[in-house]
Amino acid sequence: MLKSRLLALTFSLLGAQAIAQESVQYEVSITNLTQAQSFTPQLVVTHPGNVRLFRIGNPARETLEILAEGGDTAPLTERLTPVVDEALTIGGLLAPGQTATTTISAEQGRRFLSVAAMMIPTNDTFMALNRALLPEAGLAEFMVPAYDAGSEANDQDCANIPGPTCGGVGYVGAPGEGDEGFVHVSNGFHDLGGNTLSPAQYDWRNPVAHITVRRMN
Repeated sequence: MLKSRLLALTFSLLGAQAIAQESVQYEVSITNLTQAQSFTPQLVVTHPGNVRLFRIGNPARETLEILAEGGDTAPLTERLTPVVDEALTIGGLLAPGQTATTTISAEQGRRFLSVAAMMIPTNDTFMALNRALLPEAGLAEFMVPAYDAGSEANDQDCANIPGPTCGGVGYVGAPGEGDEGFVHVSNGFHDLGGNTLSPAQYDWRNPVAHITVRRMN
């Protein structure tokens, strides 16, 4: 009887250990490398390989447009939640030179990480890590570019840019005249004259973010 109880306890402990090992913890740190662009709250997602935030050359989904034009991660999070392991948002603006860190989990065998945040002040530019491999052990590092959602004309006009610098309008709905119509690597700010934002202050060169991912268990 005692032997049977010991065996049952052993199997129970092994089962609990197997369940605990199904979830892997990762520490994710995001550093803003730009001179004068801030990152809106940063969406961090762990997911299987069939999930992507976007595809280069394709039109942005509305949920990505909302993030890229207004910094709101909620609609994209809601769309992703049924098909990802975990989706969380690091709140607050990430200023130039600053680093934000969070911890996120993933199931064993789920090997991908994505990160996204709007860059402000811009019309529809966002920094993103799209479907990157999670490290099997130790630390992985990624140099991350800026992307243009192609959903709003890059007029660099504060009236069309949200945030503390401009205080203008964010997401405005369907793409309009002057937008590119597809997601692409951003080519930064340009000298448009008038009262538009100046590239001398707000332009950048890729990469715009440094992301490190450390497996914790």
